[in-house]
Amino acid sequence: MEAIRQTIRVENNSFRVVLPDNFSSEEVDVIILPSNSYDIPQWQIDEVRKRTEHYLKNPETATDVFEFLDELDKELEE
Repeated sequence: MEAIRQTIRVENNSFRVVLPDNFSSEEVDVIILPSNSYDIPQWQIDEVRKRTEHYLKNPETATDVFEFLDELDKELEE
């Protein structure tokens, strides 16, 4: 799946989307959100950066998602 995100100025209750030349889909889904509706809090950005930095320095500490889900299931069964 290819996703394209653009912030577009609305003029006279309409806008125009120009797709890249290599975009080949015949149909698309369009979701309209005010551009300020998806602000990410700074604490969350900082946390993701911290975790990413830790992972890049210690990739062997990463948990496989399936292992994590198995551990979570076991904890929930207790």
